[in-house]
Amino acid sequence: MSNLRTLVFFATPPHECSYLHDREATTMFVDPRAQVDKRLYSQLTALGFRRSGSHYYRPHCEHCSACVPVRLNVDRFTPDRSQRRVLAKNADLACTLVPAAFTERYYQLYARYIEQRHADGDMYPPSREQFTSFLVEGATDTWFLEITSADKLIGLAVIDGLDDGLSAIYTMFDPSEEDRSLGTFAVLWQIREAQQRGLPYLYLGYWIRDCRKMTYKTRFRPIEALRDGQWQILAPVSGAPEGPPGPDQGAS
Repeated sequence: MSNLRTLVFFATPPHECSYLHDREATTMFVDPRAQVDKRLYSQLTALGFRRSGSHYYRPHCEHCSACVPVRLNVDRFTPDRSQRRVLAKNADLACTLVPAAFTERYYQLYARYIEQRHADGDMYPPSREQFTSFLVEGATDTWFLEITSADKLIGLAVIDGLDDGLSAIYTMFDPSEEDRSLGTFAVLWQIREAQQRGLPYLYLGYWIRDCRKMTYKTRFRPIEALRDGQWQILAPVSGAPEGPPGPDQGAS
C-alpha cells in the first residue's frame, strides 16, 4: 500500500482554467498506479487534494494561488437565518445514504442537471461513462445521498468518508426544484451527519474568491482555509450570495 513518502506526482501542461477564464491552470496528480486507501486519502485531503474518480489532484499553478482548499469545523457551526429557512423548506424530504453505484435513475438526474445548469462547463455534454468515471470509480468509502420527495428522486449528493471528516464531492438536483436550495440543503445534511459520526470536519473542496459558483461556501461559518500549509479561519467575505454547489472537477 502506498504512503505519503512513496507517492509519485505528475503535473499537467498549462491549460485554460475552468473558473478564471483569463488564466492558465496546472494540476498536480497522484500517480494513478498508487494504491490509495482511506488513511492515505484522508492525509491527502488534509493537504489540499481532491478526488475525481480514481484521480487525486490539487492546484499547482505557477503564477496563481486563487484555488483555496476549505473545510468546515462542524462542531462550531450554527446555521444562519437563511440556512434555517432552507432546512424548514425541505422538512418534507427523505434522505437516504446508499453505496455509490451507477443506475439509470441517477444518471438521468445527472444529465438533466448538467444540461440545464452547467451547459457552459467542462462536463457538458454528459455521458454515462463520464458519470461512472467521475462519481463511481475510485470510491473507497463513498456514498450517495438520495434526496426524495414523495418517492421521486430530486437530488443526489456524493460523499466520501475520511478519518477526520466527510468530503463533499458533488451535488446535483432536479432543475425544476431550484427554489428548494438543495445544494445548500445537502451541505447542511452532511454537516449534521459528520456531527452524528463524531467527525470534526466537512471538506468542501476549493474556494475561489472571484468565482461566483463557489461563493456559497463562505456562507458556512466558521470556514477554514488551507494557506501556506496551515488550516486557518477564513475571514468573512462581504457580499457573498447564496447558491448551490457546483462541480469541483476542473477547479484544480
